[in-house]
Amino acid sequence: MYGTLYLCATPIGNLGDMTLRVTETLSAVDLIAAEDTRNSIKLLNHFGIKTSMTSYHEYNKVEKAQTLVQKLREGLNIALITDAGTPAISDPGEVLVKLCQKEGIRVTSLPGAAACITALTLSGLSTRRFCFEGFLPTEKKEKTEILEMLKEETRTMILYEAPHHLIRTLRELYGVLGNRKITICRELTKKFETVLSTTFEEALALYEEEEPRGEYVLVIEGKSLLQKRKEKQEGFLELAIEEHMKRYEEAGMNRKEAMKMVAKDRGVSKREIYQYMLDK
Repeated sequence: MYGTLYLCATPIGNLGDMTLRVTETLSAVDLIAAEDTRNSIKLLNHFGIKTSMTSYHEYNKVEKAQTLVQKLREGLNIALITDAGTPAISDPGEVLVKLCQKEGIRVTSLPGAAACITALTLSGLSTRRFCFEGFLPTEKKEKTEILEMLKEETRTMILYEAPHHLIRTLRELYGVLGNRKITICRELTKKFETVLSTTFEEALALYEEEEPRGEYVLVIEGKSLLQKRKEKQEGFLELAIEEHMKRYEEAGMNRKEAMKMVAKDRGVSKREIYQYMLDK
């Protein structure tokens, strides 16, 4: 029988957040695949876990995934851990999970800490609808495309950023999104946890005076649906009514349906559009 891959969430700062289930699983499996064995050995030693480790990280994720899958085929049970938080979230574990699913190997997740969710709950921004973007791409063209998509995003957005890139990223986001509300979280669950609810302008003024330190989670308000509807309506108002009607009619609507949609788009009554077309 094939073994099982266990995705084990580890603390993002406070070791008290380690779950009993994860501790027991790490002790029971045949092998632990860790993002950085030098970092993870401290965690294992703290909890008295003696299981052997092997490295699995961004730079060996493809070839090492094949090796780990072969061990799972042979019946070994393997736990996957990242340096902090939940494996496969902005993490090479995603590659291993996909390969296991393809090969019919059982994968199960042991829930625990995740910096993105911890920051979201602390943000004071809407939690009903949100999206996770992780780290922005480093390639300029791809980053520009992502930022343009985020500009229209109505959900609360969550991003990760390193301290040496924080100011640049805040400037880029401000330039595209405008002066939105943002909550900046740092050192989550640790002694010096910081949660700053502010705006892009205020954050930039702060970090230009104070050097960023630690890993950051950025929680950003989405564009309001009201603002989005207003911008859409303004776009329709730039069209002549005849052109506006033509778009719907060419899409297959009859004249009556087209007038109804044009009136809705422009925020006026259907009678007003009907009268306009009669006068023409």
